[in-house]
Amino acid sequence: MEVKRAYKFRFYPTPQQAEVLGRTFGCARFAYNHMLRQRTDAWFQQMEKVNYNQTSAMLTALKKTPEHAWLNEVSSVPVQQSLRHLQTAFSNFFARRAGYPAFKHKNGAQAAEYTTSAFKWDGKALKLAKMDKSLNIRFSRTLPKAIVVSTVTVSKDTANRYFVSMLCTDQVTAKNKAIGKVGIDLGLTHFAILSTGEKVASPNTFRRNESRLAKLQRRLAKKQKGSANRRKARLKVARLHARIADSRRDFLHKLSTRLINENQVIAIESLDVSNMQKSRCLSKSISDAGWSEFVRQLEYKASWHGRELIGIDRWYPSSKRCADCGHTAKAMPLKAREWTCSECGSVHDRDINAARNVLAAGLAVSAHGETVSPVCM
Repeated sequence: MEVKRAYKFRFYPTPQQAEVLGRTFGCARFAYNHMLRQRTDAWFQQMEKVNYNQTSAMLTALKKTPEHAWLNEVSSVPVQQSLRHLQTAFSNFFARRAGYPAFKHKNGAQAAEYTTSAFKWDGKALKLAKMDKSLNIRFSRTLPKAIVVSTVTVSKDTANRYFVSMLCTDQVTAKNKAIGKVGIDLGLTHFAILSTGEKVASPNTFRRNESRLAKLQRRLAKKQKGSANRRKARLKVARLHARIADSRRDFLHKLSTRLINENQVIAIESLDVSNMQKSRCLSKSISDAGWSEFVRQLEYKASWHGRELIGIDRWYPSSKRCADCGHTAKAMPLKAREWTCSECGSVHDRDINAARNVLAAGLAVSAHGETVSPVCM
């Protein structure tokens, strides 16, 4: 199967490359923010819509003015691509897939996108426009032979780490059919409870670093704005946030890959994470768990490797239904971690019983095509 796939690697720029990238990030950010202001003012003041073609013409005129001649010092491709990203942001907003586009900040994450006319890739080395030498990329995995790179995105996170993402068309093959079938019940005390009886402990990456993060943030708050000490303190906070995010992402990839490799059918409960995060008591733990990212990884890995991922309706009474006889209890308080079925007398672990019911419902959907909600978190 042919898919669009991005290979992301870390690289270490030379001082000259870091300077060029810094100016490129700044120009792309300025173009994005400037045209966002123009489109916003045009709508709220004159009730006029400004589209991508108009912003592109405005950018061309802007480059010809003496005050903005510095926009010509960097490659024009990333600056132009920032206008396309702005158009995409407005399209997502009008389609109600995202909020209103926000201005980009110089202290936030930075990115610049290069199309084929602005980079050279020979299969081993990558050279960007306006740079004297290739990037020093640390290839953490082997790229497929004869790979055709269509887009290169260079980014810099708040921890001052540089990454390059190469988008290409890749071939993925379906794995051999597995005999395993599993139902998954997501939780907080345990990240995932499987119908096999296995309970996967929650990594709690944020919770384990919360006290250290709070200390660093208190130190940052006491530093004078604009000082070198404040920049150093901000960098320490950003590095800890990056470590937390990396640990969570590593855990989710390893778990999702293992489940895909071992099981042909995976059934999982569809949860409304956005509404669940409105809870004052649970929002931090739910965000720390990364349920939505876990399901997203399962979705694309299942489609790549020939696995079947089934989403079960969020209102399905998986916790209250006996997995042995099918009797559904009238009520099941959250504090009840074990319960006994009043019909057959089976003693159930609440979470394992729920995972077994999720698997049974998923198999019924797979066999009979019953209607359920799609996997959406």
